[in-house]
Amino acid sequence: MTETAAALRTLARNVRAARTRAGLSLDELGRRAQVSKGALVALEKAQGNPNFATLVRLADTLGVSVSALLEGRTEGRVRVVAAGDLTPLWTGPRGSEARLMLTTAGPAPAEVWRWTLEPGEEYPSHPHQAGVVETVSVTSGRMTLIVDGTEHPVEAGQTAAFDGDVPHTYRGAGTGTCHLIMTVHLPPGPGSPA
Repeated sequence: MTETAAALRTLARNVRAARTRAGLSLDELGRRAQVSKGALVALEKAQGNPNFATLVRLADTLGVSVSALLEGRTEGRVRVVAAGDLTPLWTGPRGSEARLMLTTAGPAPAEVWRWTLEPGEEYPSHPHQAGVVETVSVTSGRMTLIVDGTEHPVEAGQTAAFDGDVPHTYRGAGTGTCHLIMTVHLPPGPGSPA
């Protein structure tokens, strides 16, 4: 079995399990996540190739992290992940990319992402579920963070935090590549202690 086929099987299993736990039919999940029922049926059969935006909408609707949909079972107490070991979940036409490194466990998990943004290239994100907080820490270069229509310059050594339940965009700024670490702090899932 190829690596891609194995990843699709894991995604199919995880989406089906999360949908079942949430008590949602395919129709209801599709309506809430704005994904066609046909695409969901194919996804749960480990067919198709969902894009990054679709995975984010499904994760938000199901109240789980993107990595909870993508990851297999974890082994051991310590998990070390190298940036080059993971396929980018988003790539821009100029070479920008976003890699989901890992998600922490617990009632309110956090996703850890490694991004590169080329000058002028941007990624617009739809609003997440209420309670999601994002932080962006620029390690080199410059970016413009646009939150609900307002631009915020963020330079190397600076960190910005914002509520992710509004439209937001990450844009490379300056003349060189911007490298950043983004964390997405998810609210406690259903049945978790507050």
